[in-house]
Amino acid sequence: MTDLATLTQAGGALALIGRTSAVGVGLIFAGAATGKLRHRALFPGVVANYRMLPQGLVAPVAMILPWAELGLGCALAGLGVSGMAGPALPLASASAIALLLVFAWAMAINIARGRSHIDCGCGHSALRQPLGKPLVLRNILLGLLLVPASLPASTGLRALPDAVPGAGWVALGGGFALFLLFHLFNAILALTAMAAPALLRFPRAEVQVR
Repeated sequence: MTDLATLTQAGGALALIGRTSAVGVGLIFAGAATGKLRHRALFPGVVANYRMLPQGLVAPVAMILPWAELGLGCALAGLGVSGMAGPALPLASASAIALLLVFAWAMAINIARGRSHIDCGCGHSALRQPLGKPLVLRNILLGLLLVPASLPASTGLRALPDAVPGAGWVALGGGFALFLLFHLFNAILALTAMAAPALLRFPRAEVQVR
């Protein structure tokens, strides 16, 4: 009985972490997508600066990516708050993990190429964000936080807490706190980059795609 109770408590905590992370990452994706859509004329240049795609794919990817992020963000936040059972939350979480790892990989490749000066394109806030290892680690950490939410409910690890009254409010509050911490982290990195010597700073976008 003790072992069962311990497993149940561990499963409950894991489930709550998963739902909270889903809400937080969902808000982050939705906010980033909104920023990109507000600056849709500049975003193709940011995508092109990564030099990861053939030129013919830059414009389509720049057009589709913000809408994909917005849809994924709304799905994660809604499913995290509601705690709906079924495969939707694990599927959305796995998709978000894959997208975060792709972003981290593209950043790491450009850092290795010596192109850390390009803008990360993480939402086009007022503060410019050059690439750096902290941004790569940030994306990997966000992906790891989503792992509990990506587990199928059939594993029994995230079934019980979905029925706990108030779990949705806890997930919403925790997710919003994660969203604020994300922006605080980004602001600190951007301000640190702005304080760097002027010779190390470059124009926001090197390539303008028509």
